[in-house]
Amino acid sequence: MRLSQYILKRNGVPLGHRSSLRNNLHRSLSAGTNTEFWRHWNPIWGYYLWKGVYVPAQRWVSKSISLLISFAVSGALHDLAIGLATGNWQVFFSIWFLFMGFFLLLSRKWDVTYSQFPFLIRMGINLVSLSGCFLAAGLLNRNIFT
Repeated sequence: MRLSQYILKRNGVPLGHRSSLRNNLHRSLSAGTNTEFWRHWNPIWGYYLWKGVYVPAQRWVSKSISLLISFAVSGALHDLAIGLATGNWQVFFSIWFLFMGFFLLLSRKWDVTYSQFPFLIRMGINLVSLSGCFLAAGLLNRNIFT
């Protein structure tokens, strides 16, 4: 699948369309599961992680481990970008993204769904899941790496 096809599938509009960001935010934040949230969040980045990390990693490890590797690589690349831009090298994003990967796997295992709730509740649940992982990563980072 090409990037343009992937974006159309995830956003419902072509790459570069003026509604692309709005569709991306609405589809991800209104998701009724954590899996659906990540399916729609940042589709360009997701495409390259899927194609360059997730699929190749499955040659050697399970889908679950491939997913965690993808989240870890994404976090590490965010850490690298921050380090290059600021000179402040850290691993916060790697930790945060691993927490989000574990949260995704657990929500799948326990079949957590909240699609029955109205949009604002679903949006709140999705934002709280991101924030909870962020806070947990911050606590771990502060207590181990500082």
